[in-house]
Amino acid sequence: MVVALDVGGTGMKCALVRPDGTSVHTERHHTRAERGPAAVVASILDIAEGLADKARADGLTPLAVGVAVPGVVDESTGTAAWSANLGFRDVPLRELVGTRLGLPTALGHDVRVGGIAEARLGAGRDTRHVLFVAIGTGIAAAHVVAGAAAAGAHGAAGELGHIVVRPDGPRCGCGGHGCLEAVASAASVGRRYTTLTGTPATAAEVVSRAADGEEAAGQVWRETIDALADGLAIAQALYDTEVVVLGGGLAEAGTGLLDPLGVALRRRLTFQTEPRLVRAALGDEAGCLGAALLALDRLPVP
Repeated sequence: MVVALDVGGTGMKCALVRPDGTSVHTERHHTRAERGPAAVVASILDIAEGLADKARADGLTPLAVGVAVPGVVDESTGTAAWSANLGFRDVPLRELVGTRLGLPTALGHDVRVGGIAEARLGAGRDTRHVLFVAIGTGIAAAHVVAGAAAAGAHGAAGELGHIVVRPDGPRCGCGGHGCLEAVASAASVGRRYTTLTGTPATAAEVVSRAADGEEAAGQVWRETIDALADGLAIAQALYDTEVVVLGGGLAEAGTGLLDPLGVALRRRLTFQTEPRLVRAALGDEAGCLGAALLALDRLPVP
């Protein structure tokens, strides 16, 4: 049994996971990041220890621990280098968890471990080259080859959301202008609609109104699809993937996203092979399952 935690800015999704990827117990906790990074670390340690104790009480043996966090993660040193949502800066989280529980521990980036789970267990299963793209409040990606995701030299690989697709576009949270995230994330869809109409709306409401034929919503949604297609065309030129797995809140639009995005992407490709576009299969469990898989990968092969 593996103890797995997916730590977000708002909540923690936690589980006991079998080596085959089956969750036998799940929990959810509030992160309460406003308490500060030290308090969040203390909660992670307490929850992880509680899960290990529950496994033992149920007659199960915890083999390892996997933790996923957002931001920049140096997986080689097990350090949460930076996370705006959690207030982390150079937190040696792998060492802290491993010392507390006395178990082999892996620390991973939330989107990369989600990509690993989708590639091995979900929508990208049985496919060697997978690009997992999470489209939520922000946009990030994981390039997974043969079940392993590249972290990059500094733990910052996969920041697809910060490819500039509209040089004269809105300012991004990173400080740049016209990043894909500033134009096509779920948060930006709602903001753009509100600016255009004066009426607050979520991305889901914009998608629904566009489907019903509302002109303003349709305009915002078309602009979103075009920006996403530009970003994915760049990604395909770089990664040459077989399948693009779309997750996050915006992927809940289903065929309302996949169908027009597929058409728009096809128009942008020249010599590149068109990837299949599919919706993520694991939902918000992907991070927890991926953290467990990363932990299992650290165990010695018998």
